[in-house]
Amino acid sequence: MDVEYEFQPAFTLMTANLGPGESIKVEPGAMVAQSADLNVETGRASKGGLIGGMVKSVIGGESFFINTYTAGPAGGWISMAPSSPGDVRTFDLEPGQELYMQGGAFMACSPNVQYDTKFQGAKALFSREGAFFLRAYSEGGSGQVFYSSYGAIKQVEVTPDVPIVVDNGHLVAFEPGVSYEARKAGGWKTTILGGEGLVLRLSGSGKAWIQTRNLQALASKLVPFMPNRSQ
Repeated sequence: MDVEYEFQPAFTLMTANLGPGESIKVEPGAMVAQSADLNVETGRASKGGLIGGMVKSVIGGESFFINTYTAGPAGGWISMAPSSPGDVRTFDLEPGQELYMQGGAFMACSPNVQYDTKFQGAKALFSREGAFFLRAYSEGGSGQVFYSSYGAIKQVEVTPDVPIVVDNGHLVAFEPGVSYEARKAGGWKTTILGGEGLVLRLSGSGKAWIQTRNLQALASKLVPFMPNRSQ
């Protein structure tokens, strides 16, 4: 589909221009504006049973439902934006290809794209940012995934000779050729007092995308300024 981006990278607005009968699946709450003749239907976001789908949605950081917008005979358009200030990127999925995303990064996709959850590892259970990734994959041909960040997005290359370490809250997405290991930022003193907690060591071969801001870090900064509900 034809996609346009405006106001990058701080307040990105993405507009998908749909041909006649073309559809796009959109995370609830992401729609900003649309042409009047689009039809919208709401369904379950992931495959599987009702309970299984609810569990995957909760641990994956995404909604249990997803909205599918379909253009009429004359085509149409829909503009979308993430819930926090930041950027939006497109990833083109080839048949058999996958994309891994941090929970909350998914915003929209083509109709033939599905996603499920992948556990980061036991150590990640103690991470503030969550312990699960979303795995997006295409069914029946190529597809597109549109993912968002808090802040701007930077692409980094991971090679067997040059692994990198990323704060868990700054990793947005990565290709399946990249493997990861959740580990402490340093010794226990650094992990507890240094403000980093757990980090991810990325190795293998492929691309990864990181974001310049961390929503959990912002939330921690704001906590002292929140009113005390007990008073």
